[in-house]
Amino acid sequence: MAAAGVSRSGPTSEALDDYSPYSHLSDDELLQLAIQRSLTDTQHNAGAPAGGQALRQADSSDPTPTPTQQQKQQQQPRRSSRSAPPPPPAAADRSSHNASAEYSSPNPPWQKPPDPKTFEGSVSYFVTGSGKRMVAYRKPDGTLLYILPEPEQEEEPLFQAIRAGQVSKVKDLATRPGTNLMLTSQPGWLAIHQAAWFGQEACLKVLLSAQPGMVNKRTGCCETALMLAVSKEHLGCVQVLLENGADPDVPNQDKETPLYRACEVNNAGLVAALLNHGAAVNTHCLLGWTALQEAVCRDNVEIGEMLLKAGAKLNLTNVYGISPLFTAAQSGQLAALRFLIKHGADINSQAADGATALYEAAKNGHEAVVELLLSQKADPNKPGKTGLLPLHIAAQTGNNTIVSMLLDATSRARVRRAGISPLHLAAERNRDEVLETLVGAGLDVNAQLSHDRSQLYEDRRSTPLYFAVVNNNVPAVRLLLAAGADPDLDLFRPLMVAARQSCSQTVQLLVERGADVNAAIPTHPTTFPAVYMFSMKYLPLFKYLLDHGGHALPCFHCVYGAGPHPPINTSRSRRGDREPRQEGVSQARGVQFCEMISAPSISRWAGPIIDLLLDYVGHVTLCSRLTEHLDSYEGWSAIKDRAAAPPSLQQLCRLHILQRAGRRRVARLPLPGRLIGFLQHREREVEEV
Repeated sequence: MAAAGVSRSGPTSEALDDYSPYSHLSDDELLQLAIQRSLTDTQHNAGAPAGGQALRQADSSDPTPTPTQQQKQQQQPRRSSRSAPPPPPAAADRSSHNASAEYSSPNPPWQKPPDPKTFEGSVSYFVTGSGKRMVAYRKPDGTLLYILPEPEQEEEPLFQAIRAGQVSKVKDLATRPGTNLMLTSQPGWLAIHQAAWFGQEACLKVLLSAQPGMVNKRTGCCETALMLAVSKEHLGCVQVLLENGADPDVPNQDKETPLYRACEVNNAGLVAALLNHGAAVNTHCLLGWTALQEAVCRDNVEIGEMLLKAGAKLNLTNVYGISPLFTAAQSGQLAALRFLIKHGADINSQAADGATALYEAAKNGHEAVVELLLSQKADPNKPGKTGLLPLHIAAQTGNNTIVSMLLDATSRARVRRAGISPLHLAAERNRDEVLETLVGAGLDVNAQLSHDRSQLYEDRRSTPLYFAVVNNNVPAVRLLLAAGADPDLDLFRPLMVAARQSCSQTVQLLVERGADVNAAIPTHPTTFPAVYMFSMKYLPLFKYLLDHGGHALPCFHCVYGAGPHPPINTSRSRRGDREPRQEGVSQARGVQFCEMISAPSISRWAGPIIDLLLDYVGHVTLCSRLTEHLDSYEGWSAIKDRAAAPPSLQQLCRLHILQRAGRRRVARLPLPGRLIGFLQHREREVEEV
């Protein structure tokens, strides 16, 4: 390409853009280069005029194109670097004498970048956002010299010959006078590494004959030729290297030895070759693994036998305290596990977190491993760091077969000492089959969490029944209640949870099993049954609770009566429910019904709620706040009139009979069905609002 002429006084011409190595890059690539350039300490020459400034030198210019230049590059068709080669040096020299211009790149268009092998500064490589590989050259002081696409380096003849397996050519090049086999083609990559990697055994012999001293040289990743040959499973090359003095114990940067790598690739022949040349068998890698542990992980008994004969220790652990036997149980390697037990490995050894092989096998669902360990007297009563036993973890994961195996072997006293029952974990994870097995085995369905474990839950739950109710798992609730679960052991009753979830089926199961409908919440006292707070918006459920013993009279007790009530301050609790509070009223006496019904989320149902409650009480007097609610809607005036009128004789008789006979005995009284229905408040249907 001929050099373009430029006027002395005019601005940079468009033709000079041909010199920019960035003209073929996209906007994203240009932005990446700008970011890379901004990290340097190069300063702009702000004082030079745009038209008279000399060509910038490579050590002080900014390669980022100006906005004008970017527009020009966008208007021009994109070129590849091959389609726009730099101009000849002579033409470039002429342009530098005839014009002053500002290049978009610090690279002089006539100068090639230095050779990375001989460059005295630093060479760094990076990839643009579009995946283009770039290279940056810097002076020793950090000043940027060049940024340009990474050149495609042609492989040197010796390395090409090794790759192709051309032994005679390799021999000719390796023995040629002046050839230095210690020079690298890539960082740390010697000819011997090339031969080992591609499995060129004959070439390897030629190289070692010409330069025996490079047998243990490492690559840039600290791998010897022996390590490379083992990694690629080239047994012939491994034997050649070992016979020529290769050290079998030189590790890589992860402290993995060739023997460890041979176990990792699961090659018994490589292991045998290395052991025959004295490879150390108990060396730990960076994470503490040994060759035996790696062989066990691959379930290779043959390699394990060779390592044991060479002196491998059975109970060495890695940095996490994990032994080979633990690894076999964890990964379900049954053959390796039998092999280790046969040779005396400690079956009850514990990892750093206290877990045993049995615990880990149960956790990962390895049924055959659990069966083998139990048959070999593995202790199922060793807890992990969290205090859980293998039975706990099996119940949590839901493996009923393993749970059945562990039940007979596990001490009930150790289960109680854990502060949590397997029933809790099975109910929490909805493992219904496991739950049934545990209940059938006689585990205590009323077992409660220890104080510390209960404190982990915001609602301070304690029983398996509570977990089942929270999960809305009706079959589990039915199973636990049938087995004798007490519905009133938790601080926050399961009945209240079921009512809050509007699960009428669970509410019915709990009430039928004797759940206390009138229970209070110690932390949030109320003057009326606390379960009403969660059921007043669902009138059929509210009526069911009243029909089964819920007290209605406390709902009409008010300390203010017909007098004025203080204003209500509503504050949102952590659960998001609004709880009304009154100024000047002690919270120790509890929230009153008129306060609760005044909450914005409930007040719209105030009329139907009061109307329903009147069916379960005699003569009552409405406080001024309840009256205010009934006055707020014209359709509720009849309810107000009903409350003011004296109760009918029928109502008084019903209340008296229920009080004397009890609600549970009414159905068995020798009375007509219609009368029984009246006594049970089934004379009218309550429409759901």
